[in-house]
Parts: sequence; C-alpha cells; structure tokens
Amino acid sequence: MARTPLTDAGQLSASDVIHVRFSALPARCTVGEVRAWFGESTHRRMAFLADGDRYAGSIPLEALDGADDDQPATAVALSGPTVAPGSSAREGYELAILTDANRVPVVDATGRLVGVIGVTEDRAAFCGATPRT
Repeated sequence: MARTPLTDAGQLSASDVIHVRFSALPARCTVGEVRAWFGESTHRRMAFLADGDRYAGSIPLEALDGADDDQPATAVALSGPTVAPGSSAREGYELAILTDANRVPVVDATGRLVGVIGVTEDRAAFCGATPRT
C-alpha cells in the first residue's frame, strides 16, 4: 500500500493524504455491531459512523469496554477530533497522533465525511495515502 512520508508532506493538504481504503458504519448501528466489525480484522483501529455521508462520530476500540452490545453506537462515539479537507497534511498528522489509533476523520464544512487520515505505527508516514498533487 502506498505511503507518503511525513517529510514529503510540506505543501500537501489533508485531502491529498486521505487513506485510500476507508469505510464508515451506519450511525444507527449498535455497540455489538461495531464490536463485530472490529473483530473482522486486526488492522481496524477506529470505527467511523456516518448518517448517509454525514459524519456522526468516531469510536476507538477501547471506547467499547464495558458498553452494552444493545446500546446505540452513537452513545460511545466521540465527536472529534476531525480535520477539514483544506487543512494542511501536517495538521491532520498532528490530530491523528493524538489518538491511540493514529487516525483522524476528514470532515468538510457541511459535515460530510470525506475520508480518513492514517499515520503509520512509527509515525513517519501517512498510511495508504497517495498524494493527489
């Protein structure tokens, strides 16, 4: 999978380094459904909720600890951090590394979930990103 080194991100925007493989779960799903989604892959580090194409929250795996499976996923979802598509790639990086998942959703001014910025474990590159320069 393509990676953009942090050292190459100088003039890039957040939209230039969006993770190429991302999906969102429906905002109406339950904690149990989110738990099952995480269980399908060890590579999944953060779930994103959307109502249609509108961002509805982020759920790091640890947010599910102690939550009832029948509970709405939105009850444990976080509203941020998020980054705007026109923000610098560096700002996206800084916000992503604030999370244990090294991920941050990219949300436009209308609330649309545009994509996700992911940072590698060593924090040296954007993962799954091919710059659109």
